[in-house]
Amino acid sequence: MIEKLALYINNIAIQTQEHAQEATEHIADTAHVVAGHAADTLHVVAGHAGEAAGHGGGHAPELPNWIEFAHILFPGPVTDFLWHWHVPIFSVFVWVFLSYFCVKVYRKRTLVPGKLQNFLEFIVDALSNLVVGIIGEGGRKYVPFLGTLFVYIFAMNILGLFPGMFSSTSKLNTTLALAICVFLYVQLEGVKAQGLWGYFYHFMGSPKSTVEWCLVPLNFPLHIIGELAKPISLSLRLFGNISGEDMLLAIFVGLGILITSAFHAPAWMPGLPIHLPFIFLALLTSFVQALVFTLLSTIYFSLMTHHEEEEH
Repeated sequence: MIEKLALYINNIAIQTQEHAQEATEHIADTAHVVAGHAADTLHVVAGHAGEAAGHGGGHAPELPNWIEFAHILFPGPVTDFLWHWHVPIFSVFVWVFLSYFCVKVYRKRTLVPGKLQNFLEFIVDALSNLVVGIIGEGGRKYVPFLGTLFVYIFAMNILGLFPGMFSSTSKLNTTLALAICVFLYVQLEGVKAQGLWGYFYHFMGSPKSTVEWCLVPLNFPLHIIGELAKPISLSLRLFGNISGEDMLLAIFVGLGILITSAFHAPAWMPGLPIHLPFIFLALLTSFVQALVFTLLSTIYFSLMTHHEEEEH
């Protein structure tokens, strides 16, 4: 009896060992497949990085938008036109939406504001205090321009976080156009505030002594270069951060899809949402970049219109 029991236990042990060996081999095969897909993913990511580094105008990875889908599914002159101009189209979309929204709220304003009116009044008041705190009371006339600049940039930044949409600020032509508008407005206000002679006198370095006048040939081109560098730095900063956000989201969405495909998931199953934490990070950086662009523009106005106070 004892011998039969021992033989039975021995058979169970042998079967268990065989099952364990099969499970180990299966796990090893799965790990090999996952490692292969991970290597392919890294190769794809490295390829995109190499394209961006080796070709300045290369196409960086980004999530597709509805115009791109329409261009692929329904090729033709209309979709070709929309795809060619998709960057300004999304910019105009944001402009039209904000204009409609603000006009609608303004027409329905009441003496006792509701939640939406109260929220918009809070934004206007906060932006007004920000501009006046930097420039002074004379800066109230710049609040409509600078406030609109902040809201417009922030709306374009976050638009690309919605499925099928696109952030126009991820392209240099949009951010450079915004920076040029700021630059031209600042120069115009500088001429109005200081006069034509005072405007050029500032670029000379405001010389007073003989030595300072002798340094004018050096100071004047340096000030001109520094002034021209302002719109370039504004546009590159905003463009680099927003395009980096879009590239990061596109890469992690692709990684989530590759991970599900590594485990032979059905084709209808979406990828793992490993990009979700970066959406919250993108919301924060979108707000920060819009605020930085507006703050620097406000400081440019302050520097150009308050030179008479430098002596004090």
